[in-house]
Amino acid sequence: MTHQELRDSVKAAMLAKDSVRLLVVRGLVTAATNDLVAKGRKPTEELTPEELEAIVSRAVKQRKDSIEQFEKGGRADLAETEKAELSILEAMLPPQMSDAEIEVVVRAKMAEMGPIDKQKSGQFVGAVMKDLKGKAEGSAVKAVVERVLG
Repeated sequence: MTHQELRDSVKAAMLAKDSVRLLVVRGLVTAATNDLVAKGRKPTEELTPEELEAIVSRAVKQRKDSIEQFEKGGRADLAETEKAELSILEAMLPPQMSDAEIEVVVRAKMAEMGPIDKQKSGQFVGAVMKDLKGKAEGSAVKAVVERVLG
């Protein structure tokens, strides 16, 4: 997705009278603008697709955290709103890798780096995450690494 496509989706959501999608997309446009300013760039510039993907990933993580907190607090109504927003955000991301696909990458990285000490598994997960570049969630990678290390 490009920055311009994101801006155009605001108009599309307005025309479709899709209030949830409009809320989500406006939030992403704002986050993208804030990210540009934080990086010392002009708000009229455009982010790369990779930078936009990182913003959407952050929003997905925030929604998942909110859903968990709302469910713990007995606020199913608020959790449902967050779930609706989460489904829109997840559709904007590339498909996530399966555990089997992650395991192939993990084993290849282990062969490259040599034996991994269980105390340093966090550093190893970080190295694998760099290779995957948003194709898998950190929690999924961590679970696979723990399973492989035994």
